[in-house]
Amino acid sequence: MLNNMKSNINIFTKNRGFIWFLYLVPALFFFTAFMAFPLFNSIRLSFFSDKEFQTSVFVGFDNYIKIFTNAGLSERYWKAFSHTWIFFGVHMLVQNVLGILFANLLSNKFLKGSDFYRTIIFLPATLSILVTGYLWKLILNPQWGAINLILKNIGVENHNVAWLGDPKMALIVISLVSSWQWVGMPTMMFLAGLNNIPEELYEASNIAGASSWQIFRYIKLPLLKPVIGIIAILTLVNNFNAFDVVFSMANVNGAPQFSTDILGTLFYRVGIAGQHPVGIPDPGIGAAIATITFMVLAIGVAFIMRLTDSRKGNE
Repeated sequence: MLNNMKSNINIFTKNRGFIWFLYLVPALFFFTAFMAFPLFNSIRLSFFSDKEFQTSVFVGFDNYIKIFTNAGLSERYWKAFSHTWIFFGVHMLVQNVLGILFANLLSNKFLKGSDFYRTIIFLPATLSILVTGYLWKLILNPQWGAINLILKNIGVENHNVAWLGDPKMALIVISLVSSWQWVGMPTMMFLAGLNNIPEELYEASNIAGASSWQIFRYIKLPLLKPVIGIIAILTLVNNFNAFDVVFSMANVNGAPQFSTDILGTLFYRVGIAGQHPVGIPDPGIGAAIATITFMVLAIGVAFIMRLTDSRKGNE
């Protein structure tokens, strides 16, 4: 019987690699069907002219050339490209900075009601983006919105502010609304990272007489470097794929005067709605915009991973 058990163990050991592969098959299937195939199909489509979803014609790099040389389309693309970086920058400066500050406060063992505060901070992230967008559009209404009414009641003279009607202000306002909704995500991730820091480090720093700022600067931040990298990558990917928050607050035209136009809304207008200078849907150019966005994201993700690689400090 002992020999039979040994033989079964040997068989299991030899087939262990195959068994692990069987566990991966469902994930590989769904990844290929819903991620890899659409990605490669989109790249393929970017080399074809497929206006109004008619017969495809291979055009090589013409779609990419049009994006950078067509007068109207090029102007719209570079504006949307720059606006997307601004959108990302506001999230990094507001959403993620507030996230690490909130997490640092919530990690304090002496804070009473921390579970309640966690719920309040994370609650907006559970709501529909379209719902929160429309609600904030009502709150920011220049005539009867809650924000301007508050300004009026506290005695501010210029209280009828067109928060979403000023081209210089609209994109920042939408970015802040989006940061408000999603600040709970980095807060929870930073909190998990802080809770994994060994207590011995805090005890040693307290014995050495380190201040709260010194503990945060020299212990917490370095150990949170991998978490910071993950959050930065998620913020980059989500912001460059953003669409619904702008759609709900400023429409797909990026009103006012295309000042809130980002790559997501530009892609929709060009590839689906057909509202770019040609005037008809052009999935080929839309796919080219998506492919360029994918390349930018790939470079950005690689840069962030290298910048936040915790192993570099040990080499």
